[in-house]
Amino acid sequence: MIHKILFIGFIIFHPIYAQNEAKLNDTLKLTLTEIWKKTESNSRLISIKNKEVEISEEEVKDIKMERLPELGVSGNYERATNIPIYDKGLFSSPSYHEVIKNLYKVSGDMYLNIYNGNKLNLEIRKEKVLHEIKTIERNEVVSNIKYNAASLYLEIQQLIIFKNLVIDDILDQEKQLKEVKALHKHGTKLKSDVLRIELDLSKRQLLLVKINNDLLITNQKLNIIIGEPDDRVVIPDNYKDTVINEADNYESLLKVALANSYAYNISEHKTIVSKLNLKQVKANIRPKLGLTGDFYYMNPQIFLFPYAPYWYSLGLAGLRASFPISSLYHNIHKTKAARIEVEKEEIAHNETEDKVRQQVKEAFLRYQEAFIQINVATVNVKQATENARIIKENYFNQTALVTDLLDADIQTLQTKFELASAKIQAQNKYYLLLNIVGKL
Repeated sequence: MIHKILFIGFIIFHPIYAQNEAKLNDTLKLTLTEIWKKTESNSRLISIKNKEVEISEEEVKDIKMERLPELGVSGNYERATNIPIYDKGLFSSPSYHEVIKNLYKVSGDMYLNIYNGNKLNLEIRKEKVLHEIKTIERNEVVSNIKYNAASLYLEIQQLIIFKNLVIDDILDQEKQLKEVKALHKHGTKLKSDVLRIELDLSKRQLLLVKINNDLLITNQKLNIIIGEPDDRVVIPDNYKDTVINEADNYESLLKVALANSYAYNISEHKTIVSKLNLKQVKANIRPKLGLTGDFYYMNPQIFLFPYAPYWYSLGLAGLRASFPISSLYHNIHKTKAARIEVEKEEIAHNETEDKVRQQVKEAFLRYQEAFIQINVATVNVKQATENARIIKENYFNQTALVTDLLDADIQTLQTKFELASAKIQAQNKYYLLLNIVGKL
């Protein structure tokens, strides 16, 4: 009864496996470098960050335009009434003096800032720093997405290795099952041994289905990042069954991180912005000086006596100086708040430095740990393989149980999984380390 149930289960899952395999025809071989190029070209999040950088560039250009003079033009038309004259008293009927009723004025004005407490230069510097922050944030997003893409790419590599290992193991188990069935017919092996091997074989088949589904899911995740159709199957190209060389020592990596870490640089730039804000607030109590100019073209002439119904022009130029006296007391608390903001950003920057040091240390140790795992897993594979060989000989010589045989086979497969996983993880930890230090 158990035998029938197990194989009914295999019949149910097998079509799914066949369907997944059919989709592998639509494949695309890509190197990791090609994956990264596609990621940078097609990632929507990167596109958003690129737009934010472009916006900040325009904001820098816009604030620089404040250095140019302010220019304006205006035109006026006015209608005047006759002037009432109360020559016999306020409460008597006035007489009226005729005036020129239509008044026209066209004017232009100009103001050029010469000095405003250096606030404009400070604002330009601040906008440049904010632009640099946007650029670093964009680069951080690119690095994070490249790492995510690399992780998915490596996961696909790992799943392909797992799949091949399971397929090879299934072939070995099927061969072993035939041998045990033949021995069972001759009465040297129990029916329970056959059923137990069939059970384990069914589990292998189910594992293969799961691995294929994991491949499809991981491929879809990667396809979304690189801009490929969901059903596209990416095959890692030029994959070498080797790990990347060991990274530098912790001290050198930390030095690189403090120079290139995105989080550290963003925090550093935010501190600079807070200091510029403080300088801007302090500049509120400084005098302002500017060059002014006005030009009038008017009708009638009422600037000089006698008035005349003619067009005339007049140009004025001069210096305008002002001092905001009220800012001497209005600016006190603004200055204190800005100074506290600087102190806060400096504390936050130190906190970020602590986090960077911790992240670099952890990533470096985990990367070193991955090499130890590779060495241990390599030894384990050799030992498990030899153990399985000995137990198989003992089993067919009637000196070992079928459970011992199957346990040894499972252990061998597991150690191969662990070795493949350790190699992939070593590469993953390497890219993570590059991401943390800002070099990915």
